[in-house]
Amino acid sequence: MGYFKTAALMAAMTALFMGLGYLLGGSGGMIIALVVAACMNVFTWWNSDKMVLRMHNAHAVGANDRHGLTALVAGLAQNAGIPTPAVYIIDSAQPNAFATGRNPANAAVAVSTGLLQALSREELAGVVAHELAHIKHHDTAIMTVTATFAGAISMLANFALFFGGSRERLGLIGTIAMMIFAPMAAALVQMAVSRTREYAADKEGAAICGNPLWLATALERIAMGAARVDNPAAEAHPATAHMFIINPLHGNGRDKLFSTHPATENRVAALREMARQMGGEMARGLGAASPRATPPSGSAPWGAKRPAAHARPHPDAPHPDAPHPDAHKPRRTPKRGPWG
Repeated sequence: MGYFKTAALMAAMTALFMGLGYLLGGSGGMIIALVVAACMNVFTWWNSDKMVLRMHNAHAVGANDRHGLTALVAGLAQNAGIPTPAVYIIDSAQPNAFATGRNPANAAVAVSTGLLQALSREELAGVVAHELAHIKHHDTAIMTVTATFAGAISMLANFALFFGGSRERLGLIGTIAMMIFAPMAAALVQMAVSRTREYAADKEGAAICGNPLWLATALERIAMGAARVDNPAAEAHPATAHMFIINPLHGNGRDKLFSTHPATENRVAALREMARQMGGEMARGLGAASPRATPPSGSAPWGAKRPAAHARPHPDAPHPDAPHPDAHKPRRTPKRGPWG
């Protein structure tokens, strides 16, 4: 399913790219755009993860992993049932993280230095689990491809003013409209996928780390930090904003309709509801196993077998009301040992 969505998205982006080529250069421009799009598809599929990591100045975690990030990622990847991705650190004070890669076998998780400083170990586990969920669901391929294509389409639309062919076909107003609506169409393709996949990754990430509240509190902390601290690399490459766990951009004057991420409060509310449901199930499970629970029929509170009420007594068994045979003998006080 992940590969099918990626193929459909790449086809849509290619069609949009070809349409722009036709408007810029006619049939010849469309053919050129098709060739360029085909080359971009191949190049993006194999190298986009490296490109995105380079855009954000991420570097691989070395042997001096004083945060224990590599071990944390490896343990959570095992919980998720995927290969351990490469681990990168972004030199940015803004707390944030993203995942990239064309498939789970060729993936990477990148976290910022600000994130490592702002979150607890449990909250960090929730964030990493969220990114691993994206990798597990092949969302990273979709995100990486859309980021590359959206940037290329925006660039091509801006070139329209420098080519006479588009102005002859569309006029100045049409060319300006193309410059506005072509990047918007590419952005809408991104958002259609990104916003729904964030909820799915939150849910799967909570299951991977084992506690939805870890991710919920992490999202709240990251949202507050991202609102206060700039991310120059993300501002320079806004087409990659949808890859982050929280929108790193501050130009959020646009309406929520054009946001690459769902509202943080909605995501947190969904995670808290998930924790409440999990807590109820755990309470019911503990109640069933608790010694205070009502014992099953035919067993005593401590687990010994209780005779059934309708069972017939043995012929040689004494009557329940008869005195014990040794009841008439005097009781002797036992000797006290050295321990008292």
